[in-house]
Amino acid sequence: MIGRLIDGRYRVRSRIARGGMATVYLATDLRLERRVAIKVMHGHLADDSQYKARFIQEARSAARLAHPNVVNVYDQGQDADTAYLVMEYLPGITLRDLLEEHRFLTTDQAIDIMEAVLSGLAAAHKNGIVHRDLKPENVLLADDGRIKISDFGLARAATAQTATGNALLGTIAYLSPELVTRGVADTRSDIYAVGIMLYEMLAGEQPFKGEQPFQIAHQHANDTVGVPSAKNSAVPTELDELVLWATARDPDQRPRDATTMLEQLLETQADLKAQGADEHASQAQTAVFPQRTMVLPSPTAQTTAYAGSTADATQVIRPPVRHRTGPVVADSTTALAAKSAKRKARGFWLFALVLILAALAGGTGWYFSNGPGALVTVPAVSGESVESARQILTAAELTVADATRDVTDPSIPAGQVVGVDPESGAQLEREASVTLLVSIGPAQLPVPAVASLPEGDAVAALRDAQFTTTDSTTEFNGDIDEGLVIRALGSDGTDLATVPTYGEQQPVTLVVSLGAVPDVAGMSIDDATATLESVGLIAEEGARDYNESVDRNVVVAGVPRTDGAVRPGDTIDLQISDGPAPVTVPDVSGMTRDDAVAELEALGLTVSYNPLFTPFGGALVTGTNPEADELVSRGSNVALYLQLLG
Repeated sequence: MIGRLIDGRYRVRSRIARGGMATVYLATDLRLERRVAIKVMHGHLADDSQYKARFIQEARSAARLAHPNVVNVYDQGQDADTAYLVMEYLPGITLRDLLEEHRFLTTDQAIDIMEAVLSGLAAAHKNGIVHRDLKPENVLLADDGRIKISDFGLARAATAQTATGNALLGTIAYLSPELVTRGVADTRSDIYAVGIMLYEMLAGEQPFKGEQPFQIAHQHANDTVGVPSAKNSAVPTELDELVLWATARDPDQRPRDATTMLEQLLETQADLKAQGADEHASQAQTAVFPQRTMVLPSPTAQTTAYAGSTADATQVIRPPVRHRTGPVVADSTTALAAKSAKRKARGFWLFALVLILAALAGGTGWYFSNGPGALVTVPAVSGESVESARQILTAAELTVADATRDVTDPSIPAGQVVGVDPESGAQLEREASVTLLVSIGPAQLPVPAVASLPEGDAVAALRDAQFTTTDSTTEFNGDIDEGLVIRALGSDGTDLATVPTYGEQQPVTLVVSLGAVPDVAGMSIDDATATLESVGLIAEEGARDYNESVDRNVVVAGVPRTDGAVRPGDTIDLQISDGPAPVTVPDVSGMTRDDAVAELEALGLTVSYNPLFTPFGGALVTGTNPEADELVSRGSNVALYLQLLG
């Protein structure tokens, strides 16, 4: 693959990483002249529709997220037999690399990384996406301090809780108990994986170990995760409690989504700062970790920073490390260790009890899933027609209100369904009433004036005004300096300066000036051609004509072949001079010498004769050389034949 040009656009430079499903390469986007990471599915999987669907799902899942802590997906496609995914390139390391280099992370480092991971995960959960494969390998730590989540290849809709044959495709060390035992994954399953990662960062190892994957899975399903302070006494009580909350075996006992856990993390961080830091502990751990891991701002600040700059990213500082100031979760470490030992001792009879409880749980599950006590999940109907959405909701045993509610939406065409109230994924009783939300198109917003602004300023102004921008086009304009915007065009080519409003998040194309078309008058043909080609124009020889003031084979003017704006790639016809027009030698025979000289010189010709034989101006002309009626160039000499005096 190295050196290959994919889809005529992406030049593969080197290999970054290789996984079970695909290999990631560093490539150059030749169209936009930027480095990208391109993920190429292994050739032997290209014919497997299941793997190809996962590959496409990764692109769609990540593309729905526009967040500073989620790796951007730019493109996805198929080149011959190669399925590929184009992503943002982040030079740096993974969280796994950091953990292998430093067994323990400081409290501040762990909190900073968790804040970034939970911020990106919260955006996914809000968009109805469950990652399902969170692990340190999928947390990228860029050289510039950004922290991002990657690899949404196993992502599914948050409401799709039914198990499939791929339910256990995630890394076994981070799988939640419900995913191991029932193949069910929702937002709380991601929280469990986050809790395991937090434990690993603080404790320096994973909570469950085993020689075989099924042994680890059995521990996830049956054992309780301990507190990290049992392995690292520097871990404060508050983080012990956060780990226990996130890794509770019962999903109902965990945070319901990443937003909930992020709020608690930030509150915990504030509490720890309020308690103050132990300087001795800070100095001891600073020797191991000389710099604090840099992260993006908090979720509230990130939304603003993403559209503007990253100037408020967390700076590199030396972190304090806090000693615990009270008992470890009220001696919960000792209590949990004791419970774990007892649980292992009575493992055999407990297994029988688990079978009994499983049977009871199965009966209870039937009652609430398929029996009289079952709740109905509101299906997703976004993008459907009103009639189709009504049919889908009715088939789901819900009652659809006759009246719909109009809402604006930047991506769903007017007349199609945006969503439903209560929202998709909600659990309702059978025959509960829901209301369809129908798009009336994007909200109409005023368009800022961007003509004559530098291109970068115009792009920023349009994005601040809630519009999207496409790749700019260029044209030559003698009235506007190079690099300044000539006009902004809507998706249908309308000059947005002529309309009062434009749709929210709709694409805007900027037309940027290249300055005036170069003036090639007075140049040679070769020089004029080189000058025009240097700015992307095509020069062709056009009409030739006589010109009294321009030498032969010199360009008189360059004339655009198009009647409208001149753009790179257009043709310029070169008008070329043939020099002054030729002169017809007049018949001056019979005229006196002086009269003939006067007439010939008036035509721009020079005259010669032998003054020795004709000393008087009154001598008569008998002929000329060249002869009368011949064409000669201006400035040519005409010799007079004169009558000899006798």
